[in-house]
Amino acid sequence: MFTGIVAALGRIEQCVPIAEGGGVRLVVEASALGLDDVAIGDSIAIQGACMTVVRIDGGRLSFDVSAESLARTAGLDRPGEVNLEKALRLADRLGGHLVSGHVDGLGEVRRFEPVGESWLLQIRAPLDLAGFLAYKGSITVNGVSLTVNRVEDSALGCDFSINLIPHTIAVTTLRHLMPGDRVNLEIDLIARYCQRLLSVGAASEGAGVPPVSAVSGSA
Repeated sequence: MFTGIVAALGRIEQCVPIAEGGGVRLVVEASALGLDDVAIGDSIAIQGACMTVVRIDGGRLSFDVSAESLARTAGLDRPGEVNLEKALRLADRLGGHLVSGHVDGLGEVRRFEPVGESWLLQIRAPLDLAGFLAYKGSITVNGVSLTVNRVEDSALGCDFSINLIPHTIAVTTLRHLMPGDRVNLEIDLIARYCQRLLSVGAASEGAGVPPVSAVSGSA
């Protein structure tokens, strides 16, 4: 579990194909993250995608990324700067929102431009994520917890807008975005469960089954 508050910027230095399966091994320069408490097997969010540390070499961390993960994410298939975050500890502050590190879909940057002292970022999300995007709701973009300021639905997708303050621009990879770029999106965890509960409730009513709230029992 993560918060979407980027702890450090790292850099993918190597992206080496793995002989079997079409995946790659990433070697990430991550010394700015502070690795004294990082061990093999730990989870690290890279551009919003939860990955497992398989090797530590000084300030470099290695991760094996499957072909499936590569197909469903952006920015993990080539060298470049990346957002990094360690997994959340129970005693940590929840500065952003609850983030699982599981990418739900790829968005496309439509606009990225300065507006006064801030920056306007507009992204088109896939239609299947439209129901999870709401005004003043939370969204994770490339591992960064952000607040949605505007939502517009169309036949082509769901366009949502975000206001980025100068601090966010300075400490994340979002400053490199350009129109047409793909970004990793993770919807709000609570919204995901609400949708599931509502869909199960509707299906139960149609089948004559008591709703979840009416079912009781003991473990």
